[in-house]
Amino acid sequence: QRRLNRQPPVTLLDVFQEHARRRPHRPLLRFQDEVYTYEDMERWSNRAARVFSRHLELQPGRTVAVFLPNEPTYVWTWLALAKLSCPMACLNCNVRGRALQHALAAARATLILASPGEWLPPGVGGAGGCGNLEFGVP
Repeated sequence: QRRLNRQPPVTLLDVFQEHARRRPHRPLLRFQDEVYTYEDMERWSNRAARVFSRHLELQPGRTVAVFLPNEPTYVWTWLALAKLSCPMACLNCNVRGRALQHALAAARATLILASPGEWLPPGVGGAGGCGNLEFGVP
């Protein structure tokens, strides 16, 4: 008979970290020909969290817009931001122009993380109503 934990995980980050502790070598994600274990994602997300904290000076509560394709970088970026208590505003990589400007303005993010080579429409981060955005690459 399975015993229920008295303090069950509350967030997805809690669940992930519990699995990472209990099953570090189990596959978490398969992407193309790569397999990422819980341990891999824990390591990559910890590294990303340190970089975001030190170099981007992220503080808890700061909303970060994320403009990344569906790939492993997205997963460890989400985990890193969760570890830093920074809400993540997910942006659809296929959206451009005014729709993207609207999404950024609605998110009220002060930082956007994007893949190398991604471009944003004219006015984003300036006169387009999105305020002073900083840009980073995970």
